[in-house]
Amino acid sequence: MIPQLLRRFLTFAVTLFLAALVIFVLLDLLPGDPARFILGINASEANVAALRLQMGLDAPAPERFFNWIAGMARGDFGVSVTQRVPIAGLIAERMAVTLPLTAMAMILSMAIGMPLGIFAAMQRGKPADTGIMVLAQSGIAIPNFWFGMLLTLVFAVGLRWLPTGGFTPWHENPLAALRGMILPSLALALPQASILARVMRTALVDILGQDFIRTARAKGLTRSQAVWRHGLRNAMLPVLTILGLQFAFLIAGTIIVENVFYLPGLGRLIFTAVSERDLVLVRSATIILVLVVTATMVLTDLLYAVVDPRVRRQAP
Repeated sequence: MIPQLLRRFLTFAVTLFLAALVIFVLLDLLPGDPARFILGINASEANVAALRLQMGLDAPAPERFFNWIAGMARGDFGVSVTQRVPIAGLIAERMAVTLPLTAMAMILSMAIGMPLGIFAAMQRGKPADTGIMVLAQSGIAIPNFWFGMLLTLVFAVGLRWLPTGGFTPWHENPLAALRGMILPSLALALPQASILARVMRTALVDILGQDFIRTARAKGLTRSQAVWRHGLRNAMLPVLTILGLQFAFLIAGTIIVENVFYLPGLGRLIFTAVSERDLVLVRSATIILVLVVTATMVLTDLLYAVVDPRVRRQAP
């Protein structure tokens, strides 16, 4: 198990380094001068040169890249050139919105998608199975921002049960903060729950057709007992893969949903930084997203070994 952990950690480190390199190069290739953009077209050349020196833009690209990497390793993400505050504090403040939102969406996705997938598999070929799969296909086809607008019209504008947008900080009113996240998390979760229901159904239908399930039934287990005792554990490998990918998609999806609901999260921070050409903030916030997504994929790989003993035996 230890060699497997070391290999995963090495893969994680290499992936993170390559992602940082790609982000840096792509942002560096953008046309235009960030210092000129920030100061405006009427700024003097002397002021533009001074700001370029302050932002470190006059140094060669390799030096700027490794200075950025070394700074992040020390926990120093730099200072936002537009907001004039340390980026680390800014990101930590916004993650207090994005991470709970993503966690709620993930929980809702599993709470909706997995029971529906299990029920559809147990009702295979019946009208309930067909109905659930039609709903799941519709949920996959509809983008999450459209779900967000529909939920706002029904539950915020029509019924007035929940706020239309905005966010109350957790330390001021936790209940209001939670209410403000219900509609955004639902908008993020519904398409993912649809995917999860289809994957859960397909995996379970395949497992239910195998010999060990027929043996369990021959020993006297009911269909439900065979599913819960033997089927679900074996069907979890493809579901775990999807859950890992879904977490990555949900983190990325917050950029759209946070703007739809006007939530001050990391996605909205990146969107604002891009529009203001605050490249130092954009690359640091983006690499944090990459870090969270990559760590999730590594954790998913390790969970395979926990769920399926065959994976542990195959590991060198």
